[in-house]
Amino acid sequence: MKSKKISLYTATSIVVANMIGTGVFTSLGYQVIDIKSVFPLLILWVVGGITALCGALTYGELAASLPRSGGEYNFLREIYHPSIGFVSGWVSATVGFAAPTALAAMALGKYAESVLPQLNATYLAAIVVIGLTILHASNKNFGSKFQNLFTTVKVILIFLFIGAGFFIEIPQSITILPQPGDFEILLSPAFAISLIYVSYAYTGWNAAAYITSEMENPKKNVPLALFQGTLLVMVLYVLLNFIFLYTASMSSLEGQIEIGYISAIQVFGETGGKLMGITISLLLISTVSAMVFAGPRVMQVMGEDISFFSFLSKTKNDIPRNAIIFQSVLTLLFIFSSSFDQALTFAGFTLSLNTFLTVAGVFVLRIKKPALARPFKVPGYPITPLIFLILVGWTLIFILRDKLTESLVGLATVFAGFIIYFLIIRNKKSD
Repeated sequence: MKSKKISLYTATSIVVANMIGTGVFTSLGYQVIDIKSVFPLLILWVVGGITALCGALTYGELAASLPRSGGEYNFLREIYHPSIGFVSGWVSATVGFAAPTALAAMALGKYAESVLPQLNATYLAAIVVIGLTILHASNKNFGSKFQNLFTTVKVILIFLFIGAGFFIEIPQSITILPQPGDFEILLSPAFAISLIYVSYAYTGWNAAAYITSEMENPKKNVPLALFQGTLLVMVLYVLLNFIFLYTASMSSLEGQIEIGYISAIQVFGETGGKLMGITISLLLISTVSAMVFAGPRVMQVMGEDISFFSFLSKTKNDIPRNAIIFQSVLTLLFIFSSSFDQALTFAGFTLSLNTFLTVAGVFVLRIKKPALARPFKVPGYPITPLIFLILVGWTLIFILRDKLTESLVGLATVFAGFIIYFLIIRNKKSD
């Protein structure tokens, strides 16, 4: 029996859940190491949000013009060449979802361990991934309801946390207005490097593009889900980071992962902070769940196109079980082999390369196929995609310069994808 199509609400929930998770609850601690002023710290999240919105609107046109699941894999193979599409799918499979899923699970474990030291963060992260793998490999309709419920609760609780933060008895003495030297910070390498953490926090704005074929009225609903999900998250991120800075000192946040827990102690006291820490940990389940749900759809589409990976395309009740299990195995490898900071920078750099090439593809597609039906066109073209390309390109240059090891690992992952395609996939096609 065929399961019903994914609604606009569920698709938006998947976008929101993919985005709100690891990054916003962890990255401010790394940003305040080099940036000590509130104005540029908040501008980071505004710039990241504008970048994500420009990307989401551009992906909306691509998804409406090329309506098939698979995200960048589908777009790039049609726009450029099957090899580019394969490498993009390879990156999505190995880094795009497995690494962020691991990071969300690791953050979940860290938050739980900070409140309950008897827990083991690593093992807890692995247990959550395994449990959600079983859930989403069993029933898509139940998985959709689970996703909607957890995402709705997550957004409500974040708004309640933001509201409570404004009533703290002894807030930090901060101002959101620019101070002397702030504009120099906006053009500094520290700002560009911090943008990678922010970009990672916004990762997921493209999530609805991975499930296009399974959505109701995808040509209309995919662009809408991408836009409204990204806009909601941008508002939440700016407010949430203001509350973090308003309630906790920068010295207490510096270099810490459990930012939400530190802030919650200031807002609710020790007991309330611990309860909020556990709540944030539980809410990260929604992030892990969304990635376990969306990511395997890329590998499923790759399996449909490439016989070598055909085992990933096999479904039961419209569920790509093999792909779900494969991604979760990769996720577990990241959990047990990587440090949080290394995995975050590596994933952020590699994913930014992927989205940069995809957004650039909107120009190529308009030139190559001017007569192609475009039910949705990116507003403000060509400025909108250019804003995305300039901001992401600027960040990539600074990461390559200042985080060379993680950047080279990311480039090696891309290179490995090309090797696999030309030595295995293309040769197998010619047999």
